[in-house]
Amino acid sequence: MANCLGLYVESNIIKYAKVSKDHDKLKVETFGVKFYDNLEKAIDQIIDETFSYKTPISINLSEEMYNYFDMFALLSNKDLSKAIKTEFEMYCSDQGYNPNVFETRYVISKNPDDKEKLKIIHISANKIELTKKTQVLEKNKLASIIPISMAITNLIEAKPKENCLIVNMEEHTTVTTIIDENVYDINTFEGGSQEFLRKINLKENSMAKSYEICKNTTIYTSEGKDLQETEMTYLEDIMPTLYTIVGHIRKLINQSPQKITKVYLTGTATLINNLDLYFQEYLSEVNCEILKPYFINATKEISIQDYIEVNSALALALSGLGQGIQGVNFKRQTFEDKIPDWLKIEVNPGKAKESKIAKSGWFTNDLGEKLDKTEISLLRTAGGLILLFIIFSVFSVLLKNQMEAKEQQANQSISSTNAQIQLVESDKTKIDSRTNDYTEMIQNLQDLNDRLSEASKTRDAIPNLLNSIMYIIPENVQITSIQNTTGTHIVIEAQSDKYEQLGMFKAKLDTGMYLTNVISTSGQQENNVIKVKIEGDLP
Repeated sequence: MANCLGLYVESNIIKYAKVSKDHDKLKVETFGVKFYDNLEKAIDQIIDETFSYKTPISINLSEEMYNYFDMFALLSNKDLSKAIKTEFEMYCSDQGYNPNVFETRYVISKNPDDKEKLKIIHISANKIELTKKTQVLEKNKLASIIPISMAITNLIEAKPKENCLIVNMEEHTTVTTIIDENVYDINTFEGGSQEFLRKINLKENSMAKSYEICKNTTIYTSEGKDLQETEMTYLEDIMPTLYTIVGHIRKLINQSPQKITKVYLTGTATLINNLDLYFQEYLSEVNCEILKPYFINATKEISIQDYIEVNSALALALSGLGQGIQGVNFKRQTFEDKIPDWLKIEVNPGKAKESKIAKSGWFTNDLGEKLDKTEISLLRTAGGLILLFIIFSVFSVLLKNQMEAKEQQANQSISSTNAQIQLVESDKTKIDSRTNDYTEMIQNLQDLNDRLSEASKTRDAIPNLLNSIMYIIPENVQITSIQNTTGTHIVIEAQSDKYEQLGMFKAKLDTGMYLTNVISTSGQQENNVIKVKIEGDLP
């Protein structure tokens, strides 16, 4: 049967509760409130009174800082963790903080406004303050350091689509917003029970008496009876703080993305009678009630109000037993924490314990005679070797499992990388194919452009040539045909009744100004007309 001692520590007050768990059944073994001047001595007294020498202890985090980041829901756990770390480092840079002085944890919540994003509740605490808490309990079995804003949710059974606020009015007031069974928001402000306890303590000079006065104080609503002068004196110290808290709650209800239907009240302020009626009068649109731990039933000996008084300690004890939100434990796990209790060896069991075992007759031989020191030493050695073998086997299995897990992660990473490489190669093939297509299209366009340019160049070749040679054609020479056969090649058919006229015409064309590479046929005479064909290229 597992058990845990929850310690809620604030200035001058410790609330404690020891809770045991047998399967799914929870039981409060002992609880109470202690006032202190020396914290370490007070904790030692609580451990003595509750017989919690080897009991795991769960204590509250203090002076923590909350930040909120929006992240894409499709990020892997590894990438999400890196992105959150980067966001926090940017925040620290903007605020002038050194991120290395903080120990951080975060909680992932759904974003009701955008399903594609996650809302990250980021919690950070100063490492020096954490070290101080650890040192106070270094002689004891400190198991967890939990933010009370997260632990307090252990005391209610959230229903689907029930949106509520848990207002924990301890030294400071912490408001935990729960939307659709998920912690959505955390708000903290200075106004809390310590504020009016200090005011009363200035009059009474006793924190314990001030605490009892709160338990005996009643708030009367607008229809209540007339107050006595003594009651009025203390209410003057209490009511401004409560009024401020109500104002904050009303603002949070109005700003909530989903409609808030219930407000749970808890903390030292709930000692005041009719506190829920006071809140209900100002927050008429929601149901206000005192937070009663879901697993506790009142008995004749103990009233439910007594349990409510230590709600914060009960919530911390449940967190130490593995209940509620995981991953927000600010206690760094040491090697010793990871060793199961049944494997731990008590170094100095003590002479009294050894003598009882010896007297019990366990160290006897088969004849019923007591074993001598050598035989007992051999048995202890054998027992130690067996225990070492068991420890070695357990750690070998753990190491093997871790290696297999790492190998599996590596294989998954390799498979993912290979898949990405294949996609890249496929994209490269497509790009190369498109590149070849575009190259071919460019070449075709270039050829077409060359052809058009050539056609444009030769389109007016014959008219221009005729305009040029009209002044050099001899009088008796007639051009019967002129063709641009290919490119810049020109074929002219001419006739005349005299050879010398045709020769003169060929010679004038061959000057280089009109045609180049001029050649002509020898000429054919028919009916006293001589016909020749002259060919050449445009310059």
